[in-house]
Amino acid sequence: MTVQKALHTLAGMGLVEARPGAGTYVRRRPNRPKQPDFSWQTLTLGAPAERIPTLSTPLRDIPADAIGLHSGYPARELLPERAVRAALVRASRSEAALRRAPATGLPDLQTWFAAELSETAGPDVTAVTGRDVIVVPGSQSGVCAILRSLAGRGQPVVMESPTYWGATAAAAQAGSTTVPIPSRPGGPDPDDLARALDASGASVFYAQPNFANPTGVQWSAEVRERVLQVLRTRNAFMIEDDWAHDFGIDGPALPLASTDDSGAVIYVRSLTKSVSPALRVAAIIARGPVRERIAAYHSADAMYVSPILQAAVLDVVLSPAWRTHRRYLTDALRIRRDLLLDCLRDHAPDLTVDTPPPGGLNVWARLPHTVDAGVLVRECERRGVIIAAGDEWFPAEPSGPFVRLNFAAPDPAQVPGATQIIGAAIRGLLQR
Repeated sequence: MTVQKALHTLAGMGLVEARPGAGTYVRRRPNRPKQPDFSWQTLTLGAPAERIPTLSTPLRDIPADAIGLHSGYPARELLPERAVRAALVRASRSEAALRRAPATGLPDLQTWFAAELSETAGPDVTAVTGRDVIVVPGSQSGVCAILRSLAGRGQPVVMESPTYWGATAAAAQAGSTTVPIPSRPGGPDPDDLARALDASGASVFYAQPNFANPTGVQWSAEVRERVLQVLRTRNAFMIEDDWAHDFGIDGPALPLASTDDSGAVIYVRSLTKSVSPALRVAAIIARGPVRERIAAYHSADAMYVSPILQAAVLDVVLSPAWRTHRRYLTDALRIRRDLLLDCLRDHAPDLTVDTPPPGGLNVWARLPHTVDAGVLVRECERRGVIIAAGDEWFPAEPSGPFVRLNFAAPDPAQVPGATQIIGAAIRGLLQR
């Protein structure tokens, strides 16, 4: 049966052919296959209106024998694998397998997203409802839809620097102009934000107040309050990307949207990284007319999210196993973060980590100013360790040489050896 299945697969790939009464043979291919000529496309396409960044380092596939500290995702053992598999089986047997979903999402999943955000809301803040929720295929899709609907071609968008590379890519796709403000240990300086909004005329600010990618920063209470005040006095929107909501280590994520009763904060909540990368499901929560505008742009692009994926995700987050998993995840991330920090101190002391991340998946480390991050990345890769240069996370010129190191993806047993390689590579570059 195994041989028959293999032959069936090879036939489907066009590599073998069955000849009745004779047997199965390798399909012959021309000795000199014709090379297609695509040069005509150059003139037809022309130059792109906006230069969209190429595939980011965190999405790279790497050789099986390499140690990856570059990833944007946690390791497989940090996912609720059994719950996900069981949920997919149940969803495939339900009505979700044979019908389309409403454009803005399954009502029960919308209600869950709304209820989760409302749990952290203050007593004076009106709770959001399922009607305020738009289910989207991943937070990247959500950010793209929001930027296209609120800041189109030529319009400015304020962002921290450094910030999530996907946000700068989304702005480029929308044709927006990025206005950078410096990221600081407790969050952006609200006065910087005010000046950027006033000088540029921007009405949109993108940020990650909880465990920002790449720095891991969580905004202080003072910054949160003052940023909201800046937005309200200028009638500006903020896109709050809560990508790491489930990855708190020293404390929980505190959504800024839960303290906003004016509709200024448009909240994006993803489950992709914490449930499973195969289940790209996220939500946009927006209130007022802006919700309708975003929903229109989203439906024109994605129409709706697969109901099987939505049903499976809802199954997982409603299960008792999800609560147990999140408690386990907090402890597991703390152990892995502290291991990487300890190993960096021991084996790569030339790297500087200003603030240990209170959550998220990454450590943001500064290199000596004479070390080129790109050269270091190539040297480490030559030795079997994949890391990400910090340049990708700056929407403008980098403020210095940095690297981002993922502590949640690699096998903990490989971390000491990986940091030894990184440290040795830095010392070698300093001696040149």
